[in-house]
Amino acid sequence: MAQVTVMIDGKAYRMACEEGQEDHLTELATRFDQYVSHLKTQFGEIGDLRLTVMAGIMVMDELSEVNRKLKNLQEEADGLRQGRAATLSDHQRNEEVLASALSEVTSQIHEIAAKLSGKAAPASH
Repeated sequence: MAQVTVMIDGKAYRMACEEGQEDHLTELATRFDQYVSHLKTQFGEIGDLRLTVMAGIMVMDELSEVNRKLKNLQEEADGLRQGRAATLSDHQRNEEVLASALSEVTSQIHEIAAKLSGKAAPASH
């Protein structure tokens, strides 16, 4: 287990994290410290616990908004996937109809060609 010292509101906190996660934890702490500093600037010295709780609520509010946007994007992606599947299905159906029509036209052309070659042959004799 790795150890990292992070600074929140000018105070050092020693924290444990998984190996390789030190930079990530430090970055998270720095971002959280920005919330605390912002609140401290707005409200002054209102107490460490209160600042921490308010900063935590701000983070949770942002997380809630991100989750809402993510859900909307997932729903949109699902809709696009369904639309794509329907379009592909329609395209396949259209190709099958076209192939069937081409096959029928080809058969009719062969029949006409056979009749013409059959009629042409006796007329030349």
